[in-house]
Amino acid sequence: MLDPIADYILKPDPSDPRLTVRVNGIDQTGTPVTTAVTVERPLTLYLNGREIVTMMTIADHPEYLGLGYLLNQAILKPTDPVTAIDYDDDLGVIVVRTATETRFEEKLKKKVLTSGCAQGTSYGDLMVAIDEAVLPPAILRTSWLYALSHKINRTPSLYLEAGAIHGCVLCEGDRPLVYMEDVGRHNAVDKVAGYMARHGVNPADKLFYTTGRLTSEMVIKTVRMGIPILASRSGFTASGVELARKVGLTLIGRMRGQRFVALSGTDRIIFDADLATVADEGSKHRRKGADSDE
Repeated sequence: MLDPIADYILKPDPSDPRLTVRVNGIDQTGTPVTTAVTVERPLTLYLNGREIVTMMTIADHPEYLGLGYLLNQAILKPTDPVTAIDYDDDLGVIVVRTATETRFEEKLKKKVLTSGCAQGTSYGDLMVAIDEAVLPPAILRTSWLYALSHKINRTPSLYLEAGAIHGCVLCEGDRPLVYMEDVGRHNAVDKVAGYMARHGVNPADKLFYTTGRLTSEMVIKTVRMGIPILASRSGFTASGVELARKVGLTLIGRMRGQRFVALSGTDRIIFDADLATVADEGSKHRRKGADSDE
């Protein structure tokens, strides 16, 4: 269950001194400046003593990242009993343990992920994992979209503090619930998945917001989490749209100010917002994805 005290859970804390460092340089006029830059470091994930992957991450909430990665990569099933998740900050190691070995362990190969978001399980394995997925019949009000965009863009974040980072937000109606950021967009997705798994969050009425591109991999992870609606400030890939249509995922991109484009699952959308009352987006509130499809 979500914490009933916290109406909005912000992750990570942009004031956390471990997540940014101050660096001296000069600006376009040659004037000395000091700016915040995001810190990334390696985090090695083990499953039952076997090394799975090394990820470049900001390393906040490693327990959610590790568990979410295993679930979203179809290495663990939601029904696999997780008995322990241990993290050693000094070693940069996260260890996930299950009651019994999983059927995937023998075929796992060690891979290193960069901040460019490479992933370690084959596309074919992930496709097999969602072939029989059935998403719930949720609804989406356009008034919720505009309210969420306004709230998320104005919430203090590591992106606004230092940049070079992606964000993912789990939402319910017009409320952001869980906010995760990381140097790789898939790391941020996996943190949300891990949070949902550890806290028993029901995905049926949720919306997943990302600053990343709406690729086939992003669609697959959203479907694996059981979330029926995926929205982004960025654009689409053809394979992402094709897969979303195949599984019935509502797919919304290019959310900027009063605008958005829906290319799949449009039957869920209720157009209840009066556009005359929706403010356009000011330049100071534009976040990653506002001017490009990156």
